[in-house]
Amino acid sequence: MAETLYDRIKDDLLAKIKDGTYPEGTTIPTEIELAQAYGVSRPTVRQALQILASEGFLEKRRKRGTIVTHPKVSQRGFTMELASFEDAMRLAGRMPSTKVLTFRRERAGEAVQEALELSPGNEVYKLVRLRYADGEPNVFVESYIPYALYPGLDQYDFDTKSLYAAMSECGKQVMRARRHLEAIKAEGATAALLDVEPGDSLIVFHSVARDADGTAVEYSVATYRGDSNSFDLEVSRSS
Repeated sequence: MAETLYDRIKDDLLAKIKDGTYPEGTTIPTEIELAQAYGVSRPTVRQALQILASEGFLEKRRKRGTIVTHPKVSQRGFTMELASFEDAMRLAGRMPSTKVLTFRRERAGEAVQEALELSPGNEVYKLVRLRYADGEPNVFVESYIPYALYPGLDQYDFDTKSLYAAMSECGKQVMRARRHLEAIKAEGATAALLDVEPGDSLIVFHSVARDADGTAVEYSVATYRGDSNSFDLEVSRSS
């Protein structure tokens, strides 16, 4: 199939984005300017820009025009399978890193008790991590794990160790999870941690993970930056 005009323009613009002619955060020329430069109509230029926007390289912003952005991190591994954050980032071609903010034992609060189906007074590990993609804050995660099921979990360094890998080593392996998604606006400490502006969009997942026997073994709240992540979901007809 012959290459279309808008494909050629898209490829040329993408090459200029990648070689730094149009650095991330800068505004590219207007549709009129690009149409004149390439000797084509505005609709042809618009098609090229729409493709680059759908791939995450461009974003239209009010009063600023079309700016160069970094493609969003695909979180397919999080929504479609039980892949680790590290594996998901590497699959997306990003460098993962983690900073542990809190790791301690405590009595489970009411919401955690309910999620993990625990009796009052039961203890859990509370693990709070800020996770990065290419050095940029990407997701803030609070995890709660029943202490009685994983008594040796406090021997691990979760700056470098995968939580699910550690759980497999000192207790039962996580086999499935149910997730609840909601969209919220950033505010307060969460906005500061994720380096976004108050009011920016965030995606929050509440998850309960279970072992092969169906026992709840982890409750987590993962808050993702809306501007740098995308999520794939697969559905099928029930009958």
